[in-house]
Amino acid sequence: MRHEFGTAVQKCHEWGRAGRRGWAGRVTVVGGTVLVLGGRSEIGLAVAERLAGSEASTVVLAARRCGELEVERERLRRAGATTVDAVEFDADDLSSHRTLIDDVTARHGRIDTVVVAFGILGDQARAETDAAHAAAVVHTDYVAQVHVLTELAATLRAQGEGTLVVYSSVAGVRVRRANYVYGSAKAGLDGFASGLADALHGSGVRLLLVRPGFVIGRMTEGMKPAPLSSTPEQVADATVAALRKGRGGDVWVPGTLRALFAVLRLLPRPIWRRMPR
Repeated sequence: MRHEFGTAVQKCHEWGRAGRRGWAGRVTVVGGTVLVLGGRSEIGLAVAERLAGSEASTVVLAARRCGELEVERERLRRAGATTVDAVEFDADDLSSHRTLIDDVTARHGRIDTVVVAFGILGDQARAETDAAHAAAVVHTDYVAQVHVLTELAATLRAQGEGTLVVYSSVAGVRVRRANYVYGSAKAGLDGFASGLADALHGSGVRLLLVRPGFVIGRMTEGMKPAPLSSTPEQVADATVAALRKGRGGDVWVPGTLRALFAVLRLLPRPIWRRMPR
């Protein structure tokens, strides 16, 4: 769907704009607009659901095949959103990112919160011998994220305010042999987002970096949950709690992982090499 991008977006839009009030520097503002990049993401939808209503009158879901998002849109309407829009978004089509952002701002005005929730896990065994697959994982989970975050940061800087929510992973804190392709992409994203957060300091724009552990959901279906696993709902609860406190910085889910990885970073490599996913 990389061609005729504008036509696809036009077909997916629900016209209309809810009343808005001024930005108060945090996500408790009434009438805000939330953009979810990865409109089918379990975590992204759960965050939007918690913000819908008094904290966000408008939610924009960006995903491939946006015409098939009616179930997700109805879920957010029931949660209290006045307007739930759906727009076509192919994360790997870098040339479409600017068009998407401009289209959303033209239709809905200022974007108050962006939840960047797209990504793929990939197949580690395949990626170790299939260079194209390894590159595809890194492109979606790192290159596409860097590109769209750079475009979004420029837009929010121009507004003078707004919030970016970025999902890293403990997989990127210290990359494990068992999932090093995915982990390396998350390590790159974590570093980029941390640096971007510092670059945005003083601009009125904040970046919240969320580092979940193993998340039990569609992406990990069929895999054995790791210790200290969480659900999309638990990740969303932690994310929204931080947003409501007006926080930037980083959030670990669950919080005990912060202390655990302070120790795991020190494990000798021969032991670390045998660590599971």
